[in-house]
Amino acid sequence: MTGPADPSPDSPAAPPSRKRRRGPGPTRRVSGPAPSWSIPRLEEWGLTPTQQRLLMVLASVAGVLVAAVALTLGISAIGNDFVPERAVTSVAGTESRPEVYRGWPSSEVFGPIAQSKADPRPLTVKELFAARTLKEGRTTLRLADARLDPDCASVVWGRELTDLLARGGCTQAVRGLYASADGRYVAQYTLFNLRDTASADALVNGLTTLHRGGWVQPLQSPRAVFPADGHTESSGHAMGHYAGLVWFGRTDGAEPGPRDDLVSLALTVRGAEKAIFRRIVAVAPAPAPSR
Repeated sequence: MTGPADPSPDSPAAPPSRKRRRGPGPTRRVSGPAPSWSIPRLEEWGLTPTQQRLLMVLASVAGVLVAAVALTLGISAIGNDFVPERAVTSVAGTESRPEVYRGWPSSEVFGPIAQSKADPRPLTVKELFAARTLKEGRTTLRLADARLDPDCASVVWGRELTDLLARGGCTQAVRGLYASADGRYVAQYTLFNLRDTASADALVNGLTTLHRGGWVQPLQSPRAVFPADGHTESSGHAMGHYAGLVWFGRTDGAEPGPRDDLVSLALTVRGAEKAIFRRIVAVAPAPAPSR
């Protein structure tokens, strides 16, 4: 006898089954758009299709997917999972430094520029900060000042940080200071030219604790001023033999609130890093032609 034991699709048991099948739908749709950060982003930065293909080949050889490139660009480098590190009083008691910091070591994508001897061309201010305006979503930053220093020790404070840069063979420090179009935020990007990847990794990892007693000096401009005692945040990113430091905050020194999109702000500042990706293309071997 099968009547009661085998409900037809029209029986009362059918609706729960349909509900279970619909449940996973939204999860699949959420994960779909993630890869869109890769090629369009490289196109915006001026890389030709051939150069983009080279970067993808390098990432593939190193076992890094396109999502890893997005990670390198910092999409997930700065987020709400930061654990605040309240700044302690410095020796002089007047230096500005971030309350929050997180460091990211270099990835295999930057293998071609792991050694400075493979990428000996000096950095220039024009190379990093040629664009006077950076935009990301609703965030617009305008360059207030930029400067290159051959003496890395002169752009930082803190004995341990100074020693770490010296051990890493730092030859250049390039800084760019930005203010948001609405005057709400201030940000600075600093790039150190070091000996190798090990030195860059040591710097961004070491600052996890060293940032409490040593940091980069902010550039001075009436258009963009870091709050002396306010809340600011930062991150460090090793990229081959380079180490980039992102530093940003509200101009009024207040802690971020619901209206403050610090993720977009940090990503906007990192627009200066397009120069590093062009250097990868310049020194990397050309991919073998497809057959």
